[in-house]
Amino acid sequence: MDSITTYDRLGGETGLRQLVDRFYDLMSELPAAEPIRAMHADDLTDSRAKLFKFLSGLFGGPSLYIQEFGHPMLRARHLPFAIGENERDQWLLCMNQAVDELVVDKQLVLQLKNAFFRTADHMRNKQG
Repeated sequence: MDSITTYDRLGGETGLRQLVDRFYDLMSELPAAEPIRAMHADDLTDSRAKLFKFLSGLFGGPSLYIQEFGHPMLRARHLPFAIGENERDQWLLCMNQAVDELVVDKQLVLQLKNAFFRTADHMRNKQG
């Protein structure tokens, strides 16, 4: 029997796309996220697609990001941006709210929030 992946538990492509879209919608809507929103292009289409592809593979779905772009090298790809605790926390504010709004399974909520915290914290490249 195959184990059920996080990708499956999120509802596959549809559920993951909803999570990514809500995350970016919140980044644009929440005043507290304005600083990290300003780090992104005006048009978030590419950002949405890349995050969706990355999370698909990370969570056990198709490895779309690796197929298209190769190894994610997340930290290296984020080095051009000054990311400290404030930026990490703004990113997490949006992602955690998206998770809270869309994910019903409380165990999955905790799993996702822990994974997102570890990843976001790893992106820090400045103090503060």
